[in-house]
Amino acid sequence: MWPLLAVFAAVLALAFTVGFYQKKTNAVCSSRRRLDGRTALVTGGTAGMGLRIARDLANRGARVIVACPYPGEGAAAERLLRERSGSEAVVFKHLDLGSLQSVRKFAADLLDSEERLDLLINNAGVGIVGDFVTKDGLNFIMAVNYFGHFLLTLLLMPLLRRSGCAEEPSRIVNTTSVLRHIGRIDLDKLNATDYWFKVQIYGNSKLALVVWARELTARLRSTGAPVVVNSVDPGAVGTAIFDCIGSLKGMVLTLLFRSLFKTPWQGAQTALHVALDDRAGEVSGEVFKNCRAVGGGGVCGPELARRLWQRSAQLVRLDEDELARCLADT
Repeated sequence: MWPLLAVFAAVLALAFTVGFYQKKTNAVCSSRRRLDGRTALVTGGTAGMGLRIARDLANRGARVIVACPYPGEGAAAERLLRERSGSEAVVFKHLDLGSLQSVRKFAADLLDSEERLDLLINNAGVGIVGDFVTKDGLNFIMAVNYFGHFLLTLLLMPLLRRSGCAEEPSRIVNTTSVLRHIGRIDLDKLNATDYWFKVQIYGNSKLALVVWARELTARLRSTGAPVVVNSVDPGAVGTAIFDCIGSLKGMVLTLLFRSLFKTPWQGAQTALHVALDDRAGEVSGEVFKNCRAVGGGGVCGPELARRLWQRSAQLVRLDEDELARCLADT
């Protein structure tokens, strides 16, 4: 009994130390840039860090689209953002990143209804959930955190390309995690669910976002597309990401994170910096933490990044012809 209590106390002390350090060293986005006439899409923009990002962008005059799979939560977020920002140009749209059909329907709607898309904030994510697959046969964590964003971004690329220019490229911001450092890109197990340590799947999904951003950067540069893509590590943020566990363990983890780690506002700062800062718009394929580039975009090498792209396209059923149309200079 006592050894277990000692271990628990040590872990709690470490968490408190890390949380205290992160809060004290957290950088703040200093950009005063206005976004009048611009359009931003924030996945997971209805709660936590995503809600804070969406609110800041709305305050700057952007048309903001927040997307999530829960109609009630989405409608409530739309009302809240309109009230707090004083802007009616905030809309909620349904998007389930765990469903390829939903992603395609959502993208088709945006391509048909929106004139431009200047900012795509791939923020949505789930924590450590059960060992199961989606109706599309995809690992649920990988589907929501990575595969769904992979497909969504490519389907929206024509709109992103049309909205950007050399002087002001469109920007894609992927939310990664410090747990990417435990991630592995094993193409034979990219969609596996048989990991005994479920945090591994989460780490894999967050590393995949970073590696994919590097390959996307290379492909965009080869065509001169006015689009940049970078990843942000917000640190440990006290959000409800573990609520999806649906158990006492999930509730305890959520309470622990909210008590000890960064607030959603603090966690949102680096994403806002990458979305708004002039210099951040001049680079692509980088990882940012505390509002500065920290490297790590090339952690797995260009060949593995290329193969990850190919395998991901297969798993989300994006054939070569459709992929070529997505990336074509229209």
